[in-house]
Amino acid sequence: MAKKKKSTPSYAAILILISIFLVAAGIKVYDDLLADNINADVEGTAVLYMHSRKTLDENLNMPDNKVLLRNADALLRIIRIFGYSDMIRPGRYEFEKGTNNLKLLRALVTGAQKPMDITFKYAERTTDLVNFWCTRLEADSQELTALLDTADLSGYGLGRFQNIALFIPNTYNFYWNTSADELLVRMQKEYATFWDSTRTQKAALLGLQKGEVFTLASIVQKETAKRAEMPRIAGVYYNRLNKDMLLQADPTVLFVVNDKRVKRVGGAMLNIQSPYNTYKFKGLPPGPICIPDTRTVDAVLNLEQHTYLYFCAREDFSGYHNFASNFSEHQKNAYRFQRALTNRGVLIQ
Repeated sequence: MAKKKKSTPSYAAILILISIFLVAAGIKVYDDLLADNINADVEGTAVLYMHSRKTLDENLNMPDNKVLLRNADALLRIIRIFGYSDMIRPGRYEFEKGTNNLKLLRALVTGAQKPMDITFKYAERTTDLVNFWCTRLEADSQELTALLDTADLSGYGLGRFQNIALFIPNTYNFYWNTSADELLVRMQKEYATFWDSTRTQKAALLGLQKGEVFTLASIVQKETAKRAEMPRIAGVYYNRLNKDMLLQADPTVLFVVNDKRVKRVGGAMLNIQSPYNTYKFKGLPPGPICIPDTRTVDAVLNLEQHTYLYFCAREDFSGYHNFASNFSEHQKNAYRFQRALTNRGVLIQ
């Protein structure tokens, strides 16, 4: 009896199976492309971060992005199918609910991110400054710290310990993925704009470098919150500088102590060995004790011309000060204020 030949699928059948597979795959890709991929539970505008130093897989599998996306794997699959793996641009991307993978893909490939308005108002130390910018931008904190430590800004009138003065308080427009280098370059441009010919000329007339103006302004800002008094207080310190007197500025001692619990300066802290201790070392400290407001900088540049050499907070705790041209008068003012402090239980630490 003759054996039956095994039936083999015809080429036509194979082609049909392949076609069915391709159609199914195509439908799946099409469905993935048009599928909404922003989690419905996300409130407001959804923000997707793509980090410069992370791979595509790492970015899409970050916890925040996994929560944001309904199906991170589907987006990753689409990116790879279309060969865009190496074309995704880093940035901070905003999306509305209902955004599908096609729109997500288009934004990530074209880099269609929105810049942010960042309002920088104040920082006291380099660590504060670095923390502010590196929690709002992708700029690396270690890189920014190193740049501030090593950058030669002498051409901007800034010494080594005055580099934080490069950051002028203002509202700036930045893309999130700005690097530390790019941030510093931008601040140099903003600094140059701030120091126009008028301000530069005023500093020259006072015989002060730009960094010295900032340092003096930082002390003035720490001394008073009263705008009207700032030019007068700046005038006091300017007079003491010109007479080669110790500035004896309490805020510089507090800067060295670096303890927010300390409210009253005196005792052993006045003998701390630090160039920032203006009770022990003449002249301005090496750098600012904070980044002053631009209005405070202008108060220094427009300081009041007078004969005062001393000032002391008023005993009514109004925030205003009593001014004196001689030490005897100042002692009387200081005694009234010290007695008021003691009566309130504010003691020297």
